[in-house]
Amino acid sequence: MKSLNMKKFAVVALLLGLIGFAFTPAPERITVKGSDTMVILAQKWAEVYMKSNPSTAIQVTGGGSGVGISALINGATDIANASRKMKATEKEKLKARYNTLGVEVACAKDGITVYLHPSNKVQELTVDQLGKIFRGEIKNWKEVGGANAEIKLYGRENSSGTYVFFQENVVKGDYAANCQTLPGTAAVVNAVKKDPNAIGYGGAAYAEGIEICKVKKDANSNAYAASAETIAKNQYPITRYLFMYLRNKPTGEMKKYIDWILSPDGQKLVVEMGYFPIK
Repeated sequence: MKSLNMKKFAVVALLLGLIGFAFTPAPERITVKGSDTMVILAQKWAEVYMKSNPSTAIQVTGGGSGVGISALINGATDIANASRKMKATEKEKLKARYNTLGVEVACAKDGITVYLHPSNKVQELTVDQLGKIFRGEIKNWKEVGGANAEIKLYGRENSSGTYVFFQENVVKGDYAANCQTLPGTAAVVNAVKKDPNAIGYGGAAYAEGIEICKVKKDANSNAYAASAETIAKNQYPITRYLFMYLRNKPTGEMKKYIDWILSPDGQKLVVEMGYFPIK
């Protein structure tokens, strides 16, 4: 009799456990995809947020701003990270599919940083000189006060928001045919580290093991490196906002997450990860 009661107890406990499992709400899932410039920041946001909100699962992947925005249009991600603004053609596609122009959230600032090899004598360049270098009009370092050596160009692939922003605001034309495009900012930094005649560009947070070139708005301006102070004072010439794009106005857990990103706690992580806060 005792054995039978124990078996009944075990069955009841199992059933209660299954019922409890059945009524346990599934975790809220948020997918984030896009900008490689933003990926280390987005991953940190997700990691810290999930620790205090274990009922929310946040998945972050890169691929480039264009890839993230395409995924948003195709319904493959909830949030598209972008280091540039959405294009009019992208908004038209979003409207055609969802009857919405989307929601833009500025979540951090970045100074596109110009990377040089540590042995390079050049310490500063104007925006105009940078444009000529990446268009292929200035080909030798001696033309800008450096060694007599051919300039080697490294940049991002055309799906990158950094590629687009740098092209529109600095290059102002087509990139030189000999500019080697690489799939991520870390790859650009690594290439510049290995090449004494290299120049590259990317997010400030990735600038390790290389020399940072100060940038002048024009020949008569002071030269600045990207920093919290120079960006806050609008002194660094190649400053941009970093964005999150959503299909619709956020609600529920999505709104809670975005509000947290924009809060002092979320913006504190912006600074810790090498980016710049929006306030």
